Amino acid sequence: MRILCSNDDGVHARGLESLVKIARAISDDVWVVAPQEEQSGAARALTLAHPIRVRKFNDRRFAVSGTPTDAVMMGVTRLLGDKKPDLVLSGVNHGQNLAEDVTFSGTIAAALQGMTLGIPSIALSLSRFSRDHAAWETAEAYGADIVRKLLDAGWPEDVVMNVNFPACAPEDVKGVEITEQGRRDQFQLYVDEREDLRGGTYYWFGFTGKLSDPPQGTDLRAIYDGRISITPLHLSLTHQTTRQALSQSFDGA
Repeated sequence: MRILCSNDDGVHARGLESLVKIARAISDDVWVVAPQEEQSGAARALTLAHPIRVRKFNDRRFAVSGTPTDAVMMGVTRLLGDKKPDLVLSGVNHGQNLAEDVTFSGTIAAALQGMTLGIPSIALSLSRFSRDHAAWETAEAYGADIVRKLLDAGWPEDVVMNVNFPACAPEDVKGVEITEQGRRDQFQLYVDEREDLRGGTYYWFGFTGKLSDPPQGTDLRAIYDGRISITPLHLSLTHQTTRQALSQSFDGA
């Protein structure tokens, strides 16, 4: 099995080391094509106005001067040669990708690009709610087994798997739950205004870090309760109930 590893934290990110370790527990044909620099929050951005440059570290490790989507596109169509990967793994992201965050996550975007190119794809993220030690060992302890079980079970071509590990030691994980995408009960993103050393004003986006109170069955609740969350995601954004209601309103128009 040929596995392509990518991420949005950049080619030198600690989480990419964990991802490669997970991949190598499954296969000895592991490739890395990742952004040269951090691209968190890049979502599905595709570089169109600038050329893409590639840095080669060795025969199976490359950095791309672009987004996670660029990296997977380059890996699949150019850098891996004539044989496409059988699996795309994205992550392990330094921080959770849950609820509405999945819409701007570069980690999810890399997996979505793999799916778009017809390759089964899984995004993996490690939850972190403080500046304490990140529990990479938890992702490494459970990651390969989860990937194997997902591959054995299979999933539709238009779906990607979003795996989130809780912010705890491996022995404290309380199980695995198949979840739905949740939604936070309060908005967390804010804009901080600051002043540089020359008196100029600049702004920095940040998150409040407040925990919501999500219902059972959601990705948020599973992570808050110390469980590994696996959420099947797909690209269709059509809200069918509203579509049907509008169809009646415009019937005959």
